[in-house]
Amino acid sequence: MRIALFTETFLPRVDGITNTLCHLLRYLDDRAHTALLFAPAGAGERYGATPIHTFAGWRFPLYPEFQLIPPWASVEAPLRRFAPDVVHVLNPVTLGLRAIRTARQLNLPTVASYHTDVPGFMARWGFGWLSPLMEAYMRWVHNQADLNLCPSEFTLRRLQRAGYQRLEVWTRAVDTALFSPARRSATWRARLSRNMPDCTLLLFVGRLSFEKRVDWIRPALERLPQVRLAIVGDGPARAAWERHFTGLPVVFTGTLRGEALAHAYASADIFVFPAANETMGNVVLEAMASGLPVVAPHVGGFTDYATHEETALLFPAEDHQALTICIARLANDPALARRLGAAGRARMERQSWTAVFDKLMAQYERAIHLHNQRSHTRQHRWQLLGFRSRGSSA
Repeated sequence: MRIALFTETFLPRVDGITNTLCHLLRYLDDRAHTALLFAPAGAGERYGATPIHTFAGWRFPLYPEFQLIPPWASVEAPLRRFAPDVVHVLNPVTLGLRAIRTARQLNLPTVASYHTDVPGFMARWGFGWLSPLMEAYMRWVHNQADLNLCPSEFTLRRLQRAGYQRLEVWTRAVDTALFSPARRSATWRARLSRNMPDCTLLLFVGRLSFEKRVDWIRPALERLPQVRLAIVGDGPARAAWERHFTGLPVVFTGTLRGEALAHAYASADIFVFPAANETMGNVVLEAMASGLPVVAPHVGGFTDYATHEETALLFPAEDHQALTICIARLANDPALARRLGAAGRARMERQSWTAVFDKLMAQYERAIHLHNQRSHTRQHRWQLLGFRSRGSSA
């Protein structure tokens, strides 16, 4: 199959979309499919066997690493030359809108995948008045695609309520060989705990932006002197949070990747993820694969996998005191923490990238079928209109 992929974000920026897309490109190469990636400038000329067509964009003030590609970007000529069987647009905003509109002009099947709750983030950033407008815009963009994919049942239900059409779940997986309890390291534990390896070590991994609510962890550190916290990642909130946690036993590592990240997960005791607007939360799945119990809000895509009292302790999304209570419960009950962590690892062992992408290929085929059905219906309607027009003028 020939697949054109459009993304609003890619390397060197590292996030859930980039991670998923890198796994997908390797899968397509291994299965002898042919792909062409359209991405923002800075992504390089190729990723493995896949050539990359790049576009310059504008920096988005709230996310400086994110580039907004002009919606008039020229995509028609390279898309015609590539002649894809299907066009897959990841998280369409501006480049994605241009891709969908051009694909419709060229009569190409389109798949759009929803990855980020931008309307929810806007409310968290203090722009709640813009949130309904962004929701309406994203719904309008997605509903032009032949098939819309989202990463979890939780997100699918939310999008259905918001009026998104032709929805299916395209779930996620984790490399369980990389992210594994076997990666536990005394060296990493000493580094992350400030040489206090016998203390309970909390871990957060993710982009350091304010909607992640990492500052909510502070009361737990003040209440529980035996607890330490490691924060892995970088972003616009880092400086503010470094000030916020001044005087407390907190280590900021910056961004970690590959084996270093896997060691960080496995060397901790509890994964804490306060963010409440996650369509999936890949880091939660990586933590579970690493054998960590999870403390997180009872909302978001990761609740497809993080189950209260089975693999996680989940708290009401806006109750920061409940977050502290959950952390304290696990810190004071290591046997419970181990039980939840082991169950999380067992849950993620049943989830493979190969199965996820095999399903995606079937969804591509479904999108082609839906596109052909819609094209036939439109053509039939035009024929009826033409027939009526000729009849009325006779």
